[in-house]
Amino acid sequence: MNLNGKTILIYGMGISGKGVAALLKNHDASLVLFDSNEEIDKEALLKELDLSGKAKVETGKMTKEMLKGVDILALSPGVSINAPDIVLAREEGVIVLGEVEIAFEIAKGRMAAITGTNGKTTTTALTGEIMKAAYPEVFVVGNIGKSFASVADETTDNSVIVAEISSFQLESILEFHPEVTAVLNLTPDHLDRHGTFENYAAVKMQIAKNQTPDEICVINYDDKYLRELSKALVPKVLYFSRKETLEEGIFLDGDMITYKDSEGLHPIIRKDDMNLLGGHNIENVMAACAVSIAMGVSIPVIAETVRNFQAVEHRIEFVCKKKGVSYYNDSKGTNTDAAEKAVSAMVSPTVLIAGGYDKGADFTDWIKGFNGIIKDMVLIGQTAEKIKETALKVGFTNLHMCEDLKEAVALSAELANEGDAVLLSPACASWGQFKNYEQRGTLFKEYVRELED
Repeated sequence: MNLNGKTILIYGMGISGKGVAALLKNHDASLVLFDSNEEIDKEALLKELDLSGKAKVETGKMTKEMLKGVDILALSPGVSINAPDIVLAREEGVIVLGEVEIAFEIAKGRMAAITGTNGKTTTTALTGEIMKAAYPEVFVVGNIGKSFASVADETTDNSVIVAEISSFQLESILEFHPEVTAVLNLTPDHLDRHGTFENYAAVKMQIAKNQTPDEICVINYDDKYLRELSKALVPKVLYFSRKETLEEGIFLDGDMITYKDSEGLHPIIRKDDMNLLGGHNIENVMAACAVSIAMGVSIPVIAETVRNFQAVEHRIEFVCKKKGVSYYNDSKGTNTDAAEKAVSAMVSPTVLIAGGYDKGADFTDWIKGFNGIIKDMVLIGQTAEKIKETALKVGFTNLHMCEDLKEAVALSAELANEGDAVLLSPACASWGQFKNYEQRGTLFKEYVRELED
């Protein structure tokens, strides 16, 4: 969609909204800045965004009057497409687009986009590093770092963009059309926003909706539900599997991650030569390899990059050892599936710190999957009581309640013996006690390092 000449209302003056405003001020569009906070200093906001005399600011309750003449509402991913104001806008004939869609309309070059419930950040980061080893002009965007909007104007026809895309962002796409896409896995998440798992999965599959039969969508073959959904995709599907030998795709041939196509087998890297812990990271590496092959990168370049790649921050990140106890930061384990993968990566008796904001998850299967590796669980946050009740029902009784993360770290240090591990993998979002999972993970590392040696 051509944005030139359009009147665009940017909904919400948070980081995302300001990023869209900064992008659009360089283009031929009339801007209306909206925020429900009536206390906002309108002149200061315009000055901050260098839009004095170039945009209008509206605050308070959204009305039909505000929407008159508006062609497009630019939506922050933090706001549901089904929120009352957004429903009103659509009823008034306004097209609702998210930051990703608007950035895509302006950006140039080739694009690979990655989604899934878990593993997005690691896979996107690794794919970005592979692309940087192969191409001179690479932008890695999404929750992993810079927003897409913040770099869209910097891209050229020679650019390669690697994007981590969330379900919230996929709610409001229209013409978003990456050359290569990937869906890593699907497990229940964000049901407080999407309502049902089926709705959530359908939104995730939107990532490939505009692809052509000549383009590629990378899919996890081992995820049976996802594999079934992939049969309806228009683009060619390139599967990866940690458990099966595939006729075509990426899989384990013994301990070798291998790509098979019509020309035969192409070994990439032995799993023991990677710096990443856990079976889930084998899947993340396979997905990154598949996306990179689809984007035209040679296998030697892929292999060398994977060999040197380190775990991303806050994802089963080794912090340090104190008194013979290993501490791991998995603050990005914001749902039960991610936390389950972190638990399965542990190889010694582990004290688990869990709990946080309640997204409506069921913790039963997660706790049943501890398989003796978790010796104690220390609980914090809004979900502490809910997790405790679930744990007691399934027979896990080594439970400890703490007021905050600092207390939880101190108690975990007391509970752990030499040779044990302490793992922060909350299985819950960070909201309520922390701004985001990054702050939670950073504080965890600080508290751990403050412990006595």
